[in-house]
Amino acid sequence: MATDPMRLPRKPALVLFLCGDVMTGRGVDQILAHPSEPQLYEPAVHSAMGYVQLAEMRTGPIPRPVGPAYVWGDALDVLEHAKPDVRIVNLETAVTLSDEASEGKDVHYRMHPRNVDCLIAARIDCCVLANNHVLDWGQRGLAETLETLHGAGIRTAGAGRDDREADEAAVLELGGRSRVLVFAFGLETSGIPREWAAGKGRFGVNWLADLSLRSVRQVADRVRAVKRPGDLVVVSLHWGENWGFVIPKSQRAFARELVDTAGVDVVYGHSSHHVKAVEVHHERPIFYGCGDFLNDYEGIGGYEAYHPDLGLMYFPAFDQASGRLVRLAMTPTQIRHFRVNRAPEEGVRWLLETMRREAGALGVRVEPASDDSFGAGGSGVLQGVWRPAITAAT
Repeated sequence: MATDPMRLPRKPALVLFLCGDVMTGRGVDQILAHPSEPQLYEPAVHSAMGYVQLAEMRTGPIPRPVGPAYVWGDALDVLEHAKPDVRIVNLETAVTLSDEASEGKDVHYRMHPRNVDCLIAARIDCCVLANNHVLDWGQRGLAETLETLHGAGIRTAGAGRDDREADEAAVLELGGRSRVLVFAFGLETSGIPREWAAGKGRFGVNWLADLSLRSVRQVADRVRAVKRPGDLVVVSLHWGENWGFVIPKSQRAFARELVDTAGVDVVYGHSSHHVKAVEVHHERPIFYGCGDFLNDYEGIGGYEAYHPDLGLMYFPAFDQASGRLVRLAMTPTQIRHFRVNRAPEEGVRWLLETMRREAGALGVRVEPASDDSFGAGGSGVLQGVWRPAITAAT
């Protein structure tokens, strides 16, 4: 007797966790159980402890040493509630004991390898490394970063021992369900020098020359080489300036072409120090700038209008059969005392107003949910106002 396909149980949505830059080096590293040597080579600050002291002058004492889960703060409860299938972050620091600071740079981030426990505490599945800090401590520093992360069971994308390895996707198996493929690329506009590009026999990042159609085809070739039916493809892009809400036309065109031509399901953009717009194109989300999720900037002033201390936890959910976005929940956060906290009421209001303005200009409506997360919908995804709670994303 034939089975009615309409009566078959639907597969549950595939849920990702994405966030802004995770910068566990420098000051954050100093409060963890195994701090690196604090020496820095910056024009004004010569010890990583200086960033701890600046933060304490502004917001009060920061405990130390802290356990590996401390820096995630309230995010751990949110993650436990949302139960994402895959957790992906842009890790913007080297994980190394190397003291070979990269020449030509003023700012160098590193975390002690023994502090990798903080990534394990949040059960991070994949760290994308195509960014402008992963080679802060040279090729030796990158080599140790890769060794440490892989030894902790964390996949990486966007950097490697040579161009072949840097180019490979991180393949995240979901136990007989779909796979998630993560590709990562870095661009010079985010501060990644051309000299950091991986080469034959040379450690480096997966460097993308520009946002041309040629680059689209380059990405498309890589995706087609490994993508199988049912796979969900994430392309991470470290691109653009640190400040400003304007989305360059070149970025928008490139991101849309990745969806249309390269078969990409999620464009995961970052580098800006504050949240930027989200777009939904052909039922695929494009995150132009996810802001900073964790850093040691708490005592640094000058860009208060952008509220760089505020961030979002992004939980896009996808239909496994088609790969289309079915819902998106965003939880507001604030960095305080070098940890991730739920954003205060005024921070939630600012994030909501900002995302309504910026995403709204790209056709995405953002509305509050009952638990202080946001729901986002576009006319190409769902009709009407979309107000999912985090629990709806499980």
